[in-house]
Amino acid sequence: TKEELEENFKLATSEALAAFGDGSIFIERFVTEPRHIEIQILGDGTGDVVHLYDRDCSVQRRHQKVIEVAPAEGLPEDTRQALFDNAKKLTAHAKYRNAGTVEFLVDKEGRFYFIEVNPRVQVEHTVTEEVTGIDIVQSQIRIAGGATLKDLGLSQEKISTQGVAMQCRVTTEDPSTNFTPDTGTIEVFRTPGGMGIRVDDGPGFLGAHITPHYDSLLMKITAHGATREDSAAKLSRALREFRVRGVTTNISFVLNVLQHPEFRYKYVTTSFIAQNPSLMEPLRSQNRGQKLLRFIADMIVNGPPDSLGATGPPPSLVDPIVPSIPPPSDTTVSLKQIFDEKGPEAFAKAVRNSKAALVTDTTWRDAHQSLLATRVRTKDLLTIAPATANALHKAYSLECWGGATFDVSMRFLNECPWDRLEKLREAVPFVPFQMLLRGANGVGYTNYPDNVIYKFCQVAKDTGMDVFRVFDSLNDMDNLRLGIDAVGTAGGIVEGAISYTGDVSDPTRKPYTLEYYLGLVDQLVAAGIHVLAIKDMAGLLKPQAATLLVSAIREAHPDLPIHIHTHDTAGTGVASMLAGLKAGADAVDGAIDAMSGTTSQPSLGAIVESLRGSELDTGISLADLTKLHDYWELARGLYAPFETGQKSGSSDVYVHEMPGGQYTNLLFQATQLGLGDRWSLVKQRYAEANRLLGDIPKVTPSSKVVGDMANFMVQNDLSENDVLSRAESLDFPASVIEYFQGYLGQPPFGFPEPLRSAILSRQPPLPNGKAAFAGRPGEELEAMDFDAVREDLVKRWGERAISDKELMSHAQYPKVFDDFMRFRAEYDDVSALDTRTFLRGILPGETVEVKLAEGKVLYIKLDCVNEVEEDGYRTINFELNGQKRIVRVLDKNSGAASTARPKADPFTVGSVGAPMPGVVVETRAEQGDVVKKGDALVVLSAMKMETAVTAPVGGVIRTLAVVEGDSVKGGDLIAEIDEN
Repeated sequence: TKEELEENFKLATSEALAAFGDGSIFIERFVTEPRHIEIQILGDGTGDVVHLYDRDCSVQRRHQKVIEVAPAEGLPEDTRQALFDNAKKLTAHAKYRNAGTVEFLVDKEGRFYFIEVNPRVQVEHTVTEEVTGIDIVQSQIRIAGGATLKDLGLSQEKISTQGVAMQCRVTTEDPSTNFTPDTGTIEVFRTPGGMGIRVDDGPGFLGAHITPHYDSLLMKITAHGATREDSAAKLSRALREFRVRGVTTNISFVLNVLQHPEFRYKYVTTSFIAQNPSLMEPLRSQNRGQKLLRFIADMIVNGPPDSLGATGPPPSLVDPIVPSIPPPSDTTVSLKQIFDEKGPEAFAKAVRNSKAALVTDTTWRDAHQSLLATRVRTKDLLTIAPATANALHKAYSLECWGGATFDVSMRFLNECPWDRLEKLREAVPFVPFQMLLRGANGVGYTNYPDNVIYKFCQVAKDTGMDVFRVFDSLNDMDNLRLGIDAVGTAGGIVEGAISYTGDVSDPTRKPYTLEYYLGLVDQLVAAGIHVLAIKDMAGLLKPQAATLLVSAIREAHPDLPIHIHTHDTAGTGVASMLAGLKAGADAVDGAIDAMSGTTSQPSLGAIVESLRGSELDTGISLADLTKLHDYWELARGLYAPFETGQKSGSSDVYVHEMPGGQYTNLLFQATQLGLGDRWSLVKQRYAEANRLLGDIPKVTPSSKVVGDMANFMVQNDLSENDVLSRAESLDFPASVIEYFQGYLGQPPFGFPEPLRSAILSRQPPLPNGKAAFAGRPGEELEAMDFDAVREDLVKRWGERAISDKELMSHAQYPKVFDDFMRFRAEYDDVSALDTRTFLRGILPGETVEVKLAEGKVLYIKLDCVNEVEEDGYRTINFELNGQKRIVRVLDKNSGAASTARPKADPFTVGSVGAPMPGVVVETRAEQGDVVKKGDALVVLSAMKMETAVTAPVGGVIRTLAVVEGDSVKGGDLIAEIDEN
């Protein structure tokens, strides 16, 4: 177009002026889609000249050759002979001396046009050497020393070609960004070899620093084969074997060319690349080893991020011993088999008919959520999974998913929660799996469109989930009903839960009386649950209360399976579970001994042994449980950084009623806020906050509201009366405001007044125009357009397929999912690392084994950590499977770290980064300008080339981060454009 011509003219003349001091442009004859043919000649200065046949250099971009082939096939024989004759005639007439190249354009009709004589040995001379067997460089040196062609034994009749040779140039250029040069330090460098492969080195070697001040050529690779196809295959193989990390190369582009049928089986023109833009699409290279090295290096230099909360002692140096527990010898049909073959109703009936007490092991979810801030990683679960499956084959279920694990696995552990479920299911095929579903909140902290909850439950069921414990943090039946219906539609086992608070054994403790819970159970049964769960999230269910509640429910619903969950915060958990079982409950929750007690679940071993020999005998071996205990006792040492320091139970839970799963998290949060020394006051304010909010059931997300209010009160030195008297002037936490607006649903006995009105008086109306929701918020949300969301995610994450699992992760945690995907793009899947390495890296001289897949194992050894360099980076030397590798990491404690330029976000369309290192020679826009997609923002100069950085989208320039004269590195922020 006219605009493109003008823009490219300016860039060309500017480059010429900078390079030669003269910006003049010469116009040449335009030839439509020609082939670029070169004739290699040798002359001795006497008029004696020979040609070494021809080369096809038509594969080129911006007149820069990419792949050269010798000889030039597919030319009319008379044209080819004329090219030979004219090349010799011209150079013989000039008594040409030494090597040279006579270059021509050949059009579709076979007409040829002289371009120039290149009086030197060219980059592509290697293909001619390969097919003729003549050493051009040596010949030129000998001619320069006075030898004649006759002295060299060279005459035209003796020169012939054999086979086909191809050469490609490996450059440090990024094809996906218009071949902008890249710079950096080469972290991995492994060259190819083998029959028919020739490598001509450039500036590349391990540790080499590629600067913006020199040509981007890294290496030449030449392949020689019997045919064009044979040569292309060898060259492709060599490129795939070539390993370069630390700088971007054009290898994927060259491979795309070599695999293109038009190139492989035909003869292309100089327009080939321009006519095939798909050649620029990068081939996906996992590069997993180097990405993991970057993560380990960052952990070595900077330690774990503060957000991870690893504030305790370092991980233990002792690895847990994995026990061997043989498979069960009995052939009893498991509950999992009953469910898979006959459905949830048959499962519920089998549970109710079981004479043995059934147990659920919570070690894989709620136990570590309550003790270790939900930080236990998939790798350590998978390690013990086979032994657990055998030891607990008679269990009601293994609780392993949902609740906080979904969020934490992505946010802090950088693991995919769906991968965890899928891998655990594969390792444990015959024991039911159980998850925690927050009703209308899914596994999130707010309400979602109904179709999100339905879709999530279906995907979870299809991935391997069996039992869905459905609860609502306020016991709101509308929210519960949505979760129940979604699980039922998916074909899962609906375990509807009552969230227990108060004390039914104390007639003065209102309003949560026995009658309240019996009425709630009636509604759950009417809603279609298969199993009832009594969810005692704080450990408030005393033994006598368990007897009263379970007995009353059993009398009212004799065929309803009852499952009890508690926490052992006060130390009464085992007694309460035994009382509940004797009163008619069918199953109880416990945890492996090493992961039990205090804010976790009661000891599974204690429950099992207390029932030994009774009519409720579980049939589970204490010896097997002890082996699992031994594993977790040592494994827990790996998670020492997350221990809270609890040394005993605490009976004051009956006063503050804090859930066990929240206790450790709130203690950590209080410590981060500088309130660690006021923990007793935080617990006191927690009880007061609960009263202010209306004495509500406290479980995620309602417990978070109470916790936020408690911390708010302590930070601002507010008592319960202060909050009531100053409510209209206080800036409450967002979670508290949203609670009073009805975002979580309706509390059992209404919102407290006048506090609610005082808080809402300062808030703008909701999207529905009202001050607060009167019913279930999700009812007013539009259904999510999954196709549109998927399309947006595909664009954002590089045209890769987005699975239903990823779609569900994004639907409930959009920002967390985006951060997780960014992490994966930079460091890959770190779940393959052992936990000690994940938390602290490795020590000098230490070697760790990383199993990426079956048959693919990495052995990583740390050689040394070098001193901080001037730019704030450290170079870390590793060996990966015996090969030397290096990684440069910014030391965040160095002074240079604070002066580094901000980086563009590669996954945000309006965040524009420098496509290459260079100098800003011109700015063409200003902050506040309205730009269209494609408008030039700045011009960069590097490697003898000027590049216009253009707007990827239209919008307003919110930030222009550079000025003329600034030096930038690749990825540095240039501008931020607001599309809206």
